[in-house]
Amino acid sequence: MAINLKDVWPQERDLMIRPERFKYVRKLIKPEGCVFCSALSKGVSLESLVVYQSENVMVVLNKYPYNNGHILILPTKHCGDINEIEEDAYNEISWLIRESFKILKESFYCEGINLGLNHGAVAGAGVPDHIHWHIIPRWSGDTNFFPLIAETKLIAQSLEDTYKLLKPKFETLKERS
Repeated sequence: MAINLKDVWPQERDLMIRPERFKYVRKLIKPEGCVFCSALSKGVSLESLVVYQSENVMVVLNKYPYNNGHILILPTKHCGDINEIEEDAYNEISWLIRESFKILKESFYCEGINLGLNHGAVAGAGVPDHIHWHIIPRWSGDTNFFPLIAETKLIAQSLEDTYKLLKPKFETLKERS
């Protein structure tokens, strides 16, 4: 039995449109090469959204965050399969995930954190050829009707402000690694 949306949500709705995200989702924006390898080549900078980079791994702000502080952790070597990650890089990713939790809790006072990996295109990976983990700060009540009904999320902090907040904290990891 098909569900008629008007039966579930009969009122007229206002639409919030973010054309750049739509183009990305619909693959109308087709970056040349890998977006993560491109960011890697630019190094740690606001332009690349890279807040941390070592020989094996990097941390990048998600350009289309689900919440403030949404980061991605990935190996610097281009690979799409978890079994292709070199042992040193995998160990550093594990360490960096734990350290990122500490940094996000300290920076955003979040009450919880989602950690996710979409392994392959059919699992939902937007960039399936360069494996990456999503780390997303969460707060009580941070989900409202927008993401559920309108597929829209309001983000209260700019990527620039998030970058300025997180970059110095990730820089301290260089001293401890």
